Amino acid sequence: MDRINKYIASCGICSRRKAESLILDGKVKINDVIVKDLSYKVKDDDIIKIDDKIITKEKEKVYIMLNKPKGYVTTSHEQFGRKSVLDLVNENVRVYPIGRLDMYTEGLLLLTNDGEFANMLMHPKNKIEKKYVVTNTSQITQNQIKALESGVDIGGYITKPAKINVIDKNKFEISISEGKNRQIRKMCEVVGVKLTNLKRVQIGNIKLGNLETGKYRYLTNDEIKSI
Repeated sequence: MDRINKYIASCGICSRRKAESLILDGKVKINDVIVKDLSYKVKDDDIIKIDDKIITKEKEKVYIMLNKPKGYVTTSHEQFGRKSVLDLVNENVRVYPIGRLDMYTEGLLLLTNDGEFANMLMHPKNKIEKKYVVTNTSQITQNQIKALESGVDIGGYITKPAKINVIDKNKFEISISEGKNRQIRKMCEVVGVKLTNLKRVQIGNIKLGNLETGKYRYLTNDEIKSI
């Protein structure tokens, strides 16, 4: 028997961590009774509802790579009428984004209905590296590189050392193994890098490659196994 958060994740609703939030917020019912006990183990005859809608386990696991355009949010349910990345996935499957990219950041975004896969990717202990390309107004200095590679204070949190690779005068790569909200933007602001564009190009061994903006494809078996 699965714990309730693991069961919700296996239904393709969200990750286990997000499922815990749904449970604690009183959005989960088991046999029409709200349950906030994270240790509850789902029985075969239990009827699970989220926001009064019955959920069931997904039979087929789906793994999708999307090249997210600017102007799209990565939330599953958008309350402010903004465009969601889910609008770009025209498949007869229910998937959700693994992690987030802010509205003005573009590039590699993974979507799935496999809660375990999502949890593995997002869990800090796994330290899965993510690579971004930063476009800036002027060439990054050695002092700025040194600061980013040492770790900077982004508001009460000291980032772990980043890896920097200068591409040209107005562009460089930055790799991190964390996922704080708007982390790259905050790091650049702290060291004085004036960022004009931010694009994620790699997660672990999975590379965006030449996938067109706004398009998506299924991950290969080798890509899935690499994680």
